[in-house]
Amino acid sequence: MSLNPSTAMATVLVDELVIAGVTDAVLSPGSRNAPLSFAFARAAAAGRLRLHVRIDERSAGFLALGLAKRSGRPVPVSCTSGTAAANLHPAVLEANHAGVPLMVLTADRPPELRDTGASQTIDQIHLYGTSVRYFHEFGVADRRDSQNGYWREQVCRAIHMATAATTTPGPVHLNIPFRDPLVPAQDPADDWPDSLVGRADGLPWARPPRLRHAEVGDPVVLPGRTLVVAGEAPDRYGQAAARFAAGYGLPLVSEPTGGAWGGSLAAGPWLLGEAGFLDRVAPDHVLVVGRPTLGRALSQLVRRSGVAVTAVEPDPRWPDPFHTASRIVLDLHDVQVVDPDPEWLPAWTLADKAAADAVADGLRGSWPSGGLVASALVSAMPAGSLLCCGSSNPVRDVDYFAPRRTDIDILSNRGVAGIDGNVSTAVGAALASDRPTFAMVGDLTFLHDSNGLVIGPDEPRPDLTIVVFNDNGGAIFSLLEQGEPAYADVFERVFGTPHGADLGALCAATRTPHLSVGSAAELTAAVRTPSRGLRVLEVAADRRGLRDLHKGIRAAVASALSGHPTD
Repeated sequence: MSLNPSTAMATVLVDELVIAGVTDAVLSPGSRNAPLSFAFARAAAAGRLRLHVRIDERSAGFLALGLAKRSGRPVPVSCTSGTAAANLHPAVLEANHAGVPLMVLTADRPPELRDTGASQTIDQIHLYGTSVRYFHEFGVADRRDSQNGYWREQVCRAIHMATAATTTPGPVHLNIPFRDPLVPAQDPADDWPDSLVGRADGLPWARPPRLRHAEVGDPVVLPGRTLVVAGEAPDRYGQAAARFAAGYGLPLVSEPTGGAWGGSLAAGPWLLGEAGFLDRVAPDHVLVVGRPTLGRALSQLVRRSGVAVTAVEPDPRWPDPFHTASRIVLDLHDVQVVDPDPEWLPAWTLADKAAADAVADGLRGSWPSGGLVASALVSAMPAGSLLCCGSSNPVRDVDYFAPRRTDIDILSNRGVAGIDGNVSTAVGAALASDRPTFAMVGDLTFLHDSNGLVIGPDEPRPDLTIVVFNDNGGAIFSLLEQGEPAYADVFERVFGTPHGADLGALCAATRTPHLSVGSAAELTAAVRTPSRGLRVLEVAADRRGLRDLHKGIRAAVASALSGHPTD
């Protein structure tokens, strides 16, 4: 094997990644990262890992994020230097805020080429700032065998930091300067010994310790009229929240990505937004598990006079976006409820039934609204399916309108809630899943990452059905302040942003099967029809009337609850 310094370094890094448990890697082509490209390709050819190649770094980053988010394993993404590395930043931000073990391996020019006007050279030192759990720049490879242990140690250390050594999981950044030659050497004089490819024993970071929850003072005691809310969090925290609520007989409201959504109140977000109902049944305490990211109703509830808040999140970043928590705890085992109120859960359950009926009645006949599409999709998905929701209206439509199911999993990029990279994230999640996988995204989200459909002929292909709700623009803004009639003169151009794109033609350009769906029955039939590979189901809609639809449903919920016995 010809191992010049750059080839040797890349070979050892990839070898150590595989030994440490990496099963998938994502690569974008480039010149400076050629040593890593060869090393990953050879590892894939040997069956040591699965390689995914994407021509767009932003899509590559989100593909890796989807793989890591679904599998729970660290996934490296490699790119060349310059703006290629900058295009990974959105995925790094999402991984940081969502707690995903993304590993970014950026190739770089050696120091002598920096600040000289060399092409494709930027300052990549701490490129992602405080958004990564760990940053290290390798020294340039030379012919010292002693570097073998150093390279392996840094890979292990990075994996240790990405997978929750002292904090929650998150992204890490390894910046790797390569000198020429960047391809495997042909001159035997440049060979390194084959013994380099073989792990050195006894490295201090070889077996990262398990994360342990710190104890914080005495157990936290909550009153019987406590409401449990599960926000964005790894599934295990949401599941713990569900067990906690059930054990003490407490009402539970969960966001779709909270890990407890299937067993939560069906009309939970509507109840939190109904002031009249809360005037009669406001909780004395709100226990927030994870990080809520949807809607404003919860923020209004926790600011109510007389409502105390405890936040549960094993994260050193302060998990209190509303600035209302009186206590932060790291583990639900530190929390207990005294004097549970036997009437507390029934009051919420009865109200939930009345509100859910009102929502269903208000939604009936509104096809093709996002709410009906979400309801039909979630209802039709096979048991055990995975649903990837776009970060804008789709995840909210699922939360507000879809039936709760405990036999499906839901994933969404709610770390920073961007619409970029959602298609690639769904592709990555599908590739990391052994179950039927679906995605529901809006048209702008779909267009923003249409490169996610570009999958080379030799690449692993996902079994993924993408449902695109195409209302020709940014419908979510219709529901916000800028959607009020007073701003109609500027709304459509700068917020509605119609595009008129032909999504079918776009799919045809990438040879992606496309089907226009005209009714809930057609969507249900298509979802229930087994399909291999990647396909797109498009639902065309009109944004006009969305604000009035939501307003009408809110009024119906308020009416249903106004005379509802809650005491």
